[in-house]
Amino acid sequence: MPDAEVRMRAPAKANLFLRVLARESTGYHGLETLFCLLDLSDELVAERRAGDAVSIEVRGADVGPPEQNLAVRAADMVLQATGRRFGVHLTLDKRIPMQAGLGGGSSDAAAALLLTNQLAGNAVPRHELLQFAAKLGSDVPFFLSEARLALAWGHGERMLRLPPLPQVPALLLVPAEGMPTAEAYALIDQGAESTRRGGLALDLDALRGWGDIARMAGNDFEAALFSRRPALKEAFEALAGTRPLLCRLTGSGSAFLAVYRNATDRADASMMLGRKHGALIEVTAG
Repeated sequence: MPDAEVRMRAPAKANLFLRVLARESTGYHGLETLFCLLDLSDELVAERRAGDAVSIEVRGADVGPPEQNLAVRAADMVLQATGRRFGVHLTLDKRIPMQAGLGGGSSDAAAALLLTNQLAGNAVPRHELLQFAAKLGSDVPFFLSEARLALAWGHGERMLRLPPLPQVPALLLVPAEGMPTAEAYALIDQGAESTRRGGLALDLDALRGWGDIARMAGNDFEAALFSRRPALKEAFEALAGTRPLLCRLTGSGSAFLAVYRNATDRADASMMLGRKHGALIEVTAG
């Protein structure tokens, strides 16, 4: 008998590098990115209910209308695929900042796919869940894979799982103003970044150490956002000034990730930064 209630953590991610390729005829952009998990997470509970619909209760943030919520859409996909034999109520404890490029909504969606399928006795095979994930967004397949480190390209559906990096102390700087994903891509399209078409030539052996990764190409959203959001550029420069091993915009922003050699360096950086540029969250990367 399948469980009546299941739960799981939905972790945040960072893009250790992110290249945005040319806009396609479909309106979507191709990507080439290196995903890495962080230990910051939401928590999602899925409960079997009477009926055949999906409902949601969110604690800790206003995530907008339920019908637009990725976790609701994900759960509904599984119900549709399994004949709508029951309903699902989702309870989401939101801890990952929104509109920060940390993948919180996508991670919640991946968790909803897995949990709803568990309530259905794992009736939907893994390859079909991956197809659902790709339809929901380019970050969702990574979270569904449950890898800690992965190279992804295309629309996130093509992925190479990699051995995890050593875990290191890191700092998230989260500006007060978020960056909607659609707006970030619009800024990319307005700039020179939109003319790029080729991917990077990558040495997979160089993806095993933080120092090598730090020397690779950065995040294409940085140039697009910094030229139009001076406060973001100022926040990045302040964080980079704390001498981390790596400092990058997370996804399409607006948060930044800095990775440090040790916890002492991170504590010093936190003291230097204060709260001038946004909230600081201590995390572990890798």
